[in-house]
Order: sequence, then structure tokens, then C-alpha cells
Amino acid sequence: MKIPAALALLAACLPSIAGAYDYPTVDRVEYVHACMRDNPGPVQEMTYKCSCVIDAIAKELNYEEYVDASTAANAYSIAGEMGEAIRDTDVLKKLAMHFRELQSKAKKSCFVR
Repeated sequence: MKIPAALALLAACLPSIAGAYDYPTVDRVEYVHACMRDNPGPVQEMTYKCSCVIDAIAKELNYEEYVDASTAANAYSIAGEMGEAIRDTDVLKKLAMHFRELQSKAKKSCFVR
């Protein structure tokens, strides 16, 4: 039995599609919990909305990029000398701002305030 060309093409694309969401489950859960803490609302509704946000971010950044960008964004808000080291480094500043822009876009598309 021959495999239809469309099915073969779909099968070839699956690994790359799966790779777009290649974040460890624990990181996704931590993100959703933090999102729900920062955006109170009905639990089930916010679970779906916050999961949507991390899924949207995962489509834009691979896991390593996500770790770097989210770390820079979180460290950017640290007060004092430690935060100043992040804020005064152009590369980290741009990385943090890029992550915040992606996050804002994702929240808007997922209807998170």
C-alpha cells in the first residue's frame, strides 16, 4: 500500500512542529502558576488563558532562548547593584525588552489582562 504524498509530508513536518513546544513540563507549570498569581480570576479560565500564553511564547522562542530571555526579564526588575548590572548591559536589556514584548503580545492574544 502506497502512502499518499500529503500524509508523508505531514509526517515529515511533525518533528519540527513538536520541537516548537519542546519546553519541560515543570517550566510550563511554573509559568502558568506565576501567570495565574499575577492575573487572578476563575481558576479553570485562567489555567487555559495562562497555558495559552506560554504556548504562544513557545512558538516564538526555543527553550534555551526562553530561559535566557525570561531570566533577563526577571532579573531586570531586581533593585540595587545586581539589577543595575542587567539594566546597564545593552544585550541583556534588549533581551529583557524583547521577552516582555512577546509576553505582552501573547497575553493580549490569549485575553489575559
